[in-house]
Amino acid sequence: MNWTQIAQNYWVSPQIDASQLTEAKAMGIDTVVCNRPDNEEPGQINSDVLRAACANLGLDYLFLPMQGPNFSTDYVEQIQQLNQADKKVLAYCRSGHRSSVLYNAAMA
Repeated sequence: MNWTQIAQNYWVSPQIDASQLTEAKAMGIDTVVCNRPDNEEPGQINSDVLRAACANLGLDYLFLPMQGPNFSTDYVEQIQQLNQADKKVLAYCRSGHRSSVLYNAAMA
């Protein structure tokens, strides 16, 4: 597990795979947020694969892909809603940085 806790109920991570979702579920994660666009690099796991794996485990999945540190107000609002609902979130991108940027924007 290479996850960084940045808030009480929010972790960020580099690219995850389906096997890590069982661990996320065991930790009490409610929602997985993907901030990585599909096909960003060869061999990357497609978001649909992780969405299906999340569904099999009863986890919610949001696909909020970011190009660099750029995000929309809709993305900010969705992260704010997760926080207000006290959801336990694991967000990922290539390195975890974009996920952190979006969370910080939502909490500003």
